[in-house]
Formats: sequence, C-alpha cells, structure tokens
Amino acid sequence: EPGFQFSRSGGANSTSVSLKERNVLGTGTAIGFSRTSDVDRNGTVFSLSQDHLFGGWTAIDLSLGNFDDGKHHAVSLARPFYALDTRWAAGGSALHDERIESVYNNGDIIGQYRHKQDAGEVYGGWSNGLIDGWTRRYSVGLSYLDDTYSTDPALIPIPPSAVPADQTLISPFLRYEVIEDDYEKVKNRDQIQRPEFFSLGFRSRVQVGRALTSLGSNRDLWTYSATASDGMHVQRGNDLLGTARLSGQYGDGHGERELLGGSVRYFVPHFKRAVFYAAASGDTVWNPEVSDLLTLGGDNGLRGYPLRYQSGEHRALLTVEERVYTDWYLFRLFRVGGAVFYDVHDPERTIVIELDEQIAPITVKNF
Repeated sequence: EPGFQFSRSGGANSTSVSLKERNVLGTGTAIGFSRTSDVDRNGTVFSLSQDHLFGGWTAIDLSLGNFDDGKHHAVSLARPFYALDTRWAAGGSALHDERIESVYNNGDIIGQYRHKQDAGEVYGGWSNGLIDGWTRRYSVGLSYLDDTYSTDPALIPIPPSAVPADQTLISPFLRYEVIEDDYEKVKNRDQIQRPEFFSLGFRSRVQVGRALTSLGSNRDLWTYSATASDGMHVQRGNDLLGTARLSGQYGDGHGERELLGGSVRYFVPHFKRAVFYAAASGDTVWNPEVSDLLTLGGDNGLRGYPLRYQSGEHRALLTVEERVYTDWYLFRLFRVGGAVFYDVHDPERTIVIELDEQIAPITVKNF
C-alpha cells in the first residue's frame, strides 16, 4: 500500500510518503517504511508488527526511526485486554528517543536544548470479564523513565536555568480500569463516509506509582494519572462526549508537574451529510518544567495563527464548525468534505498594568 500525506497548519507543512505491506507471505505480519517531514524533524521510519503471534492474541510492534535531530526506537510485546470479556493481560515495552526540543514565543523559536529519554514498562493484569455491562481490570507493574536534558552550542542559546532538570524514576505501580459496554456506530462525524464507534458509556483509568531511590530513582516520590470519559444522547442523533484527565508527581511535601484538563464535544446532525460541531477544552498546569508548558496555535486548534503561538500554564479553546460531507470518492483514493468555521480577531492593543511597583506592557489578542 503506497501512501502520501500532506497537511499545512500554523504556517508549516507536514508531509509523509510511505510504503506498507500488511500481510507478508500470508503470515499476517505487517512491515512498512515511511519518510516524514514536519516543522520539528525530518527522517525515516521502519516498522514491523504482528498482532497474532504464536497463533493467539500476542502482539509485537517494532519501530525504528532515524531523524536529523536524533532517533526514536520503540518495541513492545504484549498480550493485551483485546476484548471486554478478556480475563488477563501481560506485556512489556521499551523506548529510546533523542530529539531537539524548542521553546516558542509568539510562534518563534527562542531557545533549544537536547532531550534524551529512555523508558520501559512491564505489567500483568487480570479481570473478571464483562459482568452486567461493565468490565473492571486490575494491573500491577514496574515502569522506568529516564529523562536527560542538555544544552548545545550549535543550537539557539537558552539559559541553563530554563532547561528541565534530569530525572530518573523507577516505579512499581497499580492500575485500575473500568469500562461500560455502551458504544454507538455512527458515520460522518470525525471521518468521511467511514464507520466510527463512539463510546457513550463511562470509562476511567487510574494509575498510582511510587518511585524509590532504593530501586535506582533519583528521588522518592509518588506518580499518578487518571482519565475519565462519558457520553450521552442529548436528543435523538445528538451526541455529547466529555473527557477529563489528571496527572502529576508528589514529593518533598508538594505537587510537581501537575496537569488538569478536560474537553466537551457536541455533534448535531441536521442533514444527511451535514453536522454542526462544537467543542470546548481547557487545561492548566502547576509547578511545570519548561517542557510541560501548554501551547496553543495553528497546529493544535487555533486556526489562522502560527503554530505554538502562545505558551503558558493555562489554556482554553472554543471551536464551532459546520461540517459538510460528500459521497465523492475520487479515483477511489480521496474522499471529499469540508468544514466552515468563523474566527473573530480584534486588533492588537497594549494594556499597561502595575506589577510590583513596575510598569509592564502586556499584549492582548482576542479571538
């Protein structure tokens, strides 16, 4: 399967050319090769996967990427919870990534640093299966995360104090997941003329870990993450979907790198091939490193603005669209659709405020 992708957002182009075979010699093994280019890096990726190793549900995935700023190598071997009634799962994964991270202001790069990450996880899980429309899963495991940051004279200078601190975390963890068996098959929502499955039931996943210096961590601290989602029919055909997420670390008597966020999406089909769509999302971080700051721009929802136009500790975005789908299927390769949206932008103005007995100009843009 040859493939080509092109997109432009935030004033930057992204392209990908790929070649993939999904069933090598009738074995069900998939191999692929792609050449990618975006605003952050250019490179090549080789992938190999097999979803039914040994004739069962064991899956292996291998990805080897080499880029102009580093590399990305990942491998996983797991027998997952492949169905709601699956009783057990086990697996492991490993990752090595090297890249150049950029710090943005008003869409411009103002500093860069190198980031090397090694990560891994092994886990085992069990479940009683699907009971009265609900599935509950329990997992225990061990995770490894090593982040190393450094400056480089060849990059755009950045103050050493702005570079995130190195961190090594080796954490036993507990994970709990609950899923309600309530899915709806729809078409013409996020994709054109393709079946989609909306999860209208409650779904949640909570994980708590404890990093220990006795295992090799550079600090003793707690790590935690939680996600939850739910959906409902407001009225026939109108779907409201909501998600929430929380993550962070806790050590030395205070929280670190904490993130709280959520989003709501609303779909109102009013013609056979037209949908009104509205979405609102918000995020906030506490005690972040530079790498944890939230960004907003043309590459993540704020159309008409440069990519990573603003960064900070709080972010909010409202989207309103009228989506139109057609049954055009050009050359059996391209499906055609579009979205009409409206952005309002007031002229830039400067406000002078008093802060710590100093006068500071603040630039404000409304949209």
